[in-house]
Amino acid sequence: MARRKKPELSLIDAIKDICTEKEISPDVMFDAVESALKVAYKKNFNQDDNVEVVIDREDGSYHVYSLKSVVEEVSDPVIEISKEDAEQISPGCELDDVVEIEVTPKNFGRIAAQAAKQSVVQKLREAERGVIYDEFTNRESDLVRGKIIRVEDGNFVVEVGKTEAILVPSEQSPVDNYSVGDTVRAYIIEVKKGGKGPQVYLSRTHPNFLRRLVELEIPEIQEGIVEIKGVAREAGSRAKVAVNSKDPNVEAVGSCIGQHGTRIQPILDELGEEKLDLIEWSPKAGVYVANALSPSKIVSVALNDDDKNCRVVVPDNQLSLAIGKEGQNARLAARLTGWKIDIKSVKQAKNDELPSYMHEVDISDATSFVKPRQKKGKKGNA
Repeated sequence: MARRKKPELSLIDAIKDICTEKEISPDVMFDAVESALKVAYKKNFNQDDNVEVVIDREDGSYHVYSLKSVVEEVSDPVIEISKEDAEQISPGCELDDVVEIEVTPKNFGRIAAQAAKQSVVQKLREAERGVIYDEFTNRESDLVRGKIIRVEDGNFVVEVGKTEAILVPSEQSPVDNYSVGDTVRAYIIEVKKGGKGPQVYLSRTHPNFLRRLVELEIPEIQEGIVEIKGVAREAGSRAKVAVNSKDPNVEAVGSCIGQHGTRIQPILDELGEEKLDLIEWSPKAGVYVANALSPSKIVSVALNDDDKNCRVVVPDNQLSLAIGKEGQNARLAARLTGWKIDIKSVKQAKNDELPSYMHEVDISDATSFVKPRQKKGKKGNA
């Protein structure tokens, strides 16, 4: 039994299928095809006429028209036509009108399709790139999830939707251990236009990577009850996130941790070995600084409001904890709060008088405040 020949796909159907697949406007594609056919006509028929190629959006037929201005006396027959001749084509036309004269060659279809193919492909690529660029420009600062499809010069090439994004080594966390085929979540830091199409750059070290993770996992943040006031991070090592509750009945840090740590755990899993401190934000600078130095306990805080310098006193056995390994805890606290922090132990503070330009502030509201012990009175002699 002879096989039935599949019906040929019409131009209209082909364009519609391409537009649906590539998510491109049909008008963009029709314009591209018409421009390509116009080039093909002039190239293959040695015509310099002022022509227009029109594709019928209903049946897919195409027509070539020579556009000529109606004049009293013709000086250039390529672009002009006498009023008398124009009347035969378009009755009632006036001087300076433009008439369309169909000049579609009989064998134009085969030649045009062959000659215009490259132009159409180019236009299609440009349209695709434009769609991708617009999509990812609008998604800049978003978290995306993609699959690592290859490694080029240390860069992970990540398939995100219909495009390839780049995760360069400097934007990879030191504790990450990904391979080709793994799924990775990252933050879009930049979208650039390039010769080969849009270049989407990702990051897993950016502070906003952590910010977006917290926003996604904590319902109270999505609802606007709890807000993130600041993020300081040294990727792969330690990070601090300051949160604040707008509702006095909702505890900010507790909401982020969740019962038995259920809310914070997915964030910690994504960060790997990176430690995370959740900090209670406060409008009181001294309290905020004290909280930011968590997990260290704080005895007192003195401020110089003019240059945002502060002196923090901690228990003698808490000095190294407050400063952190290689100064990391103090550095992150300073970055988070915007204050320069000088940390001293109780013993050091006794031998170092507080400068006159500084004043101690009340930090009794701080989560890490160490209440001073009451001095016992001396017993009198009997």
